[in-house]
Amino acid sequence: MKSILSYFDKPLLKVSLVFGGITGILAFAFFLGLYALQIMPLGNIRAFDMGIFAILISGACWYYRKTYGGGFLHLWEALSMGYVITCVAAILNGWLIYLFITQIDPSVFTDYISAGLELLTTNRKDQLSYLSEAEFMKLYNEIRDNDPSIVIKNEISQKLLLSIIPILIITLIFRKQDYGVFHNKS
Repeated sequence: MKSILSYFDKPLLKVSLVFGGITGILAFAFFLGLYALQIMPLGNIRAFDMGIFAILISGACWYYRKTYGGGFLHLWEALSMGYVITCVAAILNGWLIYLFITQIDPSVFTDYISAGLELLTTNRKDQLSYLSEAEFMKLYNEIRDNDPSIVIKNEISQKLLLSIIPILIITLIFRKQDYGVFHNKS
C-alpha cells in the first residue's frame, strides 16, 4: 500500500491530477451555464470548453516549470501533463454530466438524441448516396437506442481527439531546457 501511495507522491502526477480535477469541474460549470441559458448543453457549442482545457493545461505547465522544474520543463513532462489533465477532466466531466442527465434533468439527453435523429433524417438523401438503406436504418436505430452512459464515452473520445493539437502547441510554448555543455558543473 505504501508503494502505491508513494507513486502518487510524484509532483508531475500530483499537479496533473489537481489541474485535471479543476478542469473537469470548470468544464461541467460551462455545461451548467449552457443549460441555464437554455442552449442545448450537449450540442456542438460545447466544443468551446476546449478553451478551458487549453488555459488550465497552460497554467499547469507554467506552474510545474516554476515550482518543480527550476525554470525548466522537458517536452515529455509537458506532454504527459497535458494528456493526464485532459483524461482526468474528461472522465470527471463525463461522469458529472451523466449524473446530471440521469438524476436532475433527463430531458437534456432526450433532446440530444432527438436532435441527432433530426440531423440524420434531414440529410437522408445525401447519406443514402454512400449508405445503403439497411446501414442507414442501423445507424438510426443505434442513435435512437443510446442510453445516457454514452455521454461519458463521447466526452472522453471527443476531448482526447480535440486536444491533440492544443496540447502539442502548449507543450512547445512552455518547454524550456538547458542545452549547455557545462550545465550543473562548478
